[in-house]
Amino acid sequence: MSSDPLTLLLWAWIAMAGWMALLWLVERARRNASLADVGWCVGLVVVVAGYAWSATGEFERKLLLVGMAAVYGLRLGGYILFNRVIGRTEDPRYRRLRQVWRLEQPLSMFLYFQVQAAAVVLFSLPFLAVTQNPRPPFGLWELAGVLVWLTGILGESFADRQLARFRAKPWNHDRVCREGLWLFSRHPNYFFEWIHWWAYVVMAIGSPGWLLTWIGPLVMGVSLTRVTGIPWAEEQALRTRGDDYRRYQAVTNAFLPWWPKTGQSSSAPFKN
Repeated sequence: MSSDPLTLLLWAWIAMAGWMALLWLVERARRNASLADVGWCVGLVVVVAGYAWSATGEFERKLLLVGMAAVYGLRLGGYILFNRVIGRTEDPRYRRLRQVWRLEQPLSMFLYFQVQAAAVVLFSLPFLAVTQNPRPPFGLWELAGVLVWLTGILGESFADRQLARFRAKPWNHDRVCREGLWLFSRHPNYFFEWIHWWAYVVMAIGSPGWLLTWIGPLVMGVSLTRVTGIPWAEEQALRTRGDDYRRYQAVTNAFLPWWPKTGQSSSAPFKN
């Protein structure tokens, strides 16, 4: 395979289009659109591994990036797979999207999966840019980026685990989680997901493709806060938890973690 960046991107898009078409066929049988999220995570790992194999750049840096992508993508993809796909009914947000975006139509769902294929290629650009950094690997900025990456990965992992543990208790089925990181943000998992994408911006300082790394935090930030993240999650929470979630909204930041506006305890009952 050519090491030309445009050629690599073309091959990445072709591979992801095929991968998402296959998952679309699975979705038609299982009726669970969260498969697209799992496919996105796995696809990103595969694409970054392909870049490491074919693109120019220092071997050590490419090995580091593959490891970072694998930890990020497989952790998140595994979480979604076991918490929203295997043995689960479809996430309520996707059921709502089926109505609003008419995803019940096979062609509409196919196009949605293909948009996810294009998104994999888009979000792979920061990784490709980092591989083109002309400086020797593991300089100060690169190590700083790894620390940012570690903060994002650990923060998102803790938030996901805290929420899963909370929801696993039957008596919390219709309650608002205000434990751990969820005391300081209504969506700490989204916040740390966003933080993770800043790692590649820091790592690529000095690289010719540095501006491409900004795609990660900028596009992901808009998506999480304005498009498919917080708006849909909040709409679902208000439908299922009503006034209790409105009280949660009144005292807790939506995205950036901060102290609650009141002195309410995280153990206060929030029940429908």
